[in-house]
Amino acid sequence: MKILYIHQYFKTPEEGGAIRSYYLAQGLAEHGYEVEMVTSHNKAKYEKKNIDGLIVHYLPVSYDNAFGFLKRIVAFIKFYRLAYKKIKSIPKADVIYATSTPLTVGLLALRLKRRLKIPYYFEVRDLWPEAPIQMGVIKNWFLKNWLVRLEKRIYQGADKIIALSPGIRDHIIKVVPNKPIYIIPNMSDCKFFNLTLKNKKLEEEIGFKDKFIIGYFGAIGRVNKLDYFLDFMEMLNKATRNVAFLIVGKGGDLPGIKEQAKKRGIRNLKFLPFQNKEGIRHLLSAMDATYISFDQKPVLETNSPNKYFDALAAGKLVITNTNGWVREMVETHQCGFYADPQNPKAIYTKLKPFFKDPNLLLKYQKNARNLAELYYSREIQVQKLISIFNNEYHLKINEESVYILTA
Repeated sequence: MKILYIHQYFKTPEEGGAIRSYYLAQGLAEHGYEVEMVTSHNKAKYEKKNIDGLIVHYLPVSYDNAFGFLKRIVAFIKFYRLAYKKIKSIPKADVIYATSTPLTVGLLALRLKRRLKIPYYFEVRDLWPEAPIQMGVIKNWFLKNWLVRLEKRIYQGADKIIALSPGIRDHIIKVVPNKPIYIIPNMSDCKFFNLTLKNKKLEEEIGFKDKFIIGYFGAIGRVNKLDYFLDFMEMLNKATRNVAFLIVGKGGDLPGIKEQAKKRGIRNLKFLPFQNKEGIRHLLSAMDATYISFDQKPVLETNSPNKYFDALAAGKLVITNTNGWVREMVETHQCGFYADPQNPKAIYTKLKPFFKDPNLLLKYQKNARNLAELYYSREIQVQKLISIFNNEYHLKINEESVYILTA
């Protein structure tokens, strides 16, 4: 079977960032599927590469997380046009696997289905346009309604839909009740990350000797609302001198967060640049806990954040500031806790037992690694996707573990 995989922001481990599509596509190729990826890069010309058994078509479409709304829309439309033109020249595939965001990737798949008669599976990573509507980015009534209707058309046209979390699935069911919907969350690379003792040498190199280190890594944008992390730091600075913080990543809000941290006089905080997968593994070895941060919007509770799965694989205590399925998982499996961003003082009460009892911290860290191995390994997620391509409908259902494959 030949699969045409469309992902505007495809990344490899060497590049860093969200590399779910790399793992899934490579896993398909390893199981005998022919996979061609259509994506974009910030270069001026088209390139075609063979990456670990994948044929990857790179289209010249500049994009950056710091782009404003209009610049992003221009990039989405440009990719849509160039991708449609390129795909018409590629030998016909059996199935299109299109992953959002943006929603225009789904519109592209819908057009290809109608023109080239190729069925498509649509993977929903984030709820679009619901996310920008709740964030206040899209305010125009006409545009909101047009995008909501477009979302429904894309879901209706898809032969199968893959959601990344139970919350995303539940939203899709409300829009298109009779579609086959599957859940494949993001994945923990349990072969790449290891549960190891804390790297004391690296801790000293960073400048935080004998500190309890809490790290945030990933995008630093409006939806991440790292102001909450600063509130948390400010409170802990008053309570103890034994805690340090790392912020690792890039994004449009980074300059503002740095300025806020300086104005507040937050100590024991270091900012480090965006890292590839190897760099994240290296830095995680010095951390005791990771902080997952999002703005307090209902739609963001449905997210399936990569940083959560990497933290589990590396065996780290997980602190999340959102309600939803991630909170339920870390609390149920005793590998982390919910930190109410409106009540930062309560976080110290929750953290204090881990400062006092290294064995309790180790227990939670081991639980995190066990959760990654049991439910989120690369191998499990690839097998789920292969089952979907093989039309295996009678699959194990376990709501609590997010092992659901069909709704």
